[in-house]
Amino acid sequence: MTGTRITTTVDFEKNGLQTGFLRLPHSVHESAYGWIPIPVVCIKNGKGPTVLLNSGNHGDEYEGQVTLMKLIRELKPAQIRGRIIFLPAANFPAASAGRRTSPIDGGNLNRSFPGEANGTPTRMIAHYIDTVILPLCDYAFDLHSGGSSLMYIPSALGTIIKGETKRNAKTLELLKVFGAPIGYVATQSSQSMGGELTLSASAARRGVFTLATEMGGSGTVTPAALKIAGSGVRRILKHIGVVPGLKVAPPPPTRLMEIAGPDYFVYTPEGGGVFEPLVELGDTIKKGQPAAAIHFSHTPWRKPEVVRFERDGVVLCKRIPGRTERGDCLFHLGTEFKA
Repeated sequence: MTGTRITTTVDFEKNGLQTGFLRLPHSVHESAYGWIPIPVVCIKNGKGPTVLLNSGNHGDEYEGQVTLMKLIRELKPAQIRGRIIFLPAANFPAASAGRRTSPIDGGNLNRSFPGEANGTPTRMIAHYIDTVILPLCDYAFDLHSGGSSLMYIPSALGTIIKGETKRNAKTLELLKVFGAPIGYVATQSSQSMGGELTLSASAARRGVFTLATEMGGSGTVTPAALKIAGSGVRRILKHIGVVPGLKVAPPPPTRLMEIAGPDYFVYTPEGGGVFEPLVELGDTIKKGQPAAAIHFSHTPWRKPEVVRFERDGVVLCKRIPGRTERGDCLFHLGTEFKA
């Protein structure tokens, strides 16, 4: 027994294509006995791996949501060898509002794992994924992007776990199979946020193999990012044998990179300013190089504050909104991954 209060209209053990909802109980003024409908799709055909394809973990990250909706409509049960569970809008309140966090409880789903059975709506969703969905799975792929506030060079993300030599080799292999321009290699500790966990960290804790993405961003969808995301997911599904007959192009080269410490990030030092970027995505930079100038609207005669990079690296991520407050992330860098 998992203790979850969420129910579903889908039978995960039944062969065929099923569409339905996770029913998250939600009693409010307008609906005393209501529930929040979180869309779920299960395609099952006999024996084989079980894969979770997840997006909408952050509601303003659209590339993954569009990729999975297209794939849901494309795949047929006869193509499957095993089972695929789709959660294309995992934090449905956030996805419906087009926001990173839930408008109901302010919850950030990807900082809420393993969740709580009787917690806020966001923590209840995390608990259901952690205790009901992940135990069914061999693989979990969580599609993210930069959302409304960031833009990434399209990247696939894998986590290296100390001492797990075979698993780590498979992670690097699948990053290359996915074929994003950047294969971003994280460490297990970087997936833990102040004691609260990401979906990927929960999957790893349960022994489920996991990859994620950072597929563009800026609160929009581009043809280039969708092509990378769609091709990458299809190559992975074919490679692991759950959709063996998919026709996919060979993967283009992937540059394996890592973020190894807080000095890879650049933040706004003062609030109430307008952010002028002095570099672009993909630029190779040196320690001490100017990253941005912060112009102060309330005192336009004031000299702008110049923020500098603290180390060498390549710009993987850039802030999008022009207005910025103290503590906002402006850029982060990557360096070549060294196994």
